[in-house]
Amino acid sequence: MSEREDRCVIVLTTAGSAEQAELLARGLVERRLAACVHVLGDGYSYYRWRGEQVREAERQLIVKTTEGRLTEVGKAIQELHTYEVPEFLAIPIADGDPAYLDWLRDAVRLDGS
Repeated sequence: MSEREDRCVIVLTTAGSAEQAELLARGLVERRLAACVHVLGDGYSYYRWRGEQVREAERQLIVKTTEGRLTEVGKAIQELHTYEVPEFLAIPIADGDPAYLDWLRDAVRLDGS
């Protein structure tokens, strides 16, 4: 894996229910696309959809992965999600505890090492 692909990133997505959040989190970790998915509790999002302002209950998911896995993470979120256009935002991790970042990288390696 190249240095760029090995860079750690945070992906943000949301879910409309606790069950949807569980499905997404479990699916990403089981597929080794995420080292960890942190699910935040009940919250609300306000947004514009198809010309209307909407307020919906949502849960925020914080997905820890690597840049090399981003395409697959995006595809999995699209596949597992109930939203027509799910949130998918990738944020590079500038720095962190080296041991934690090594664990993160190892957790998403395809060879399982």
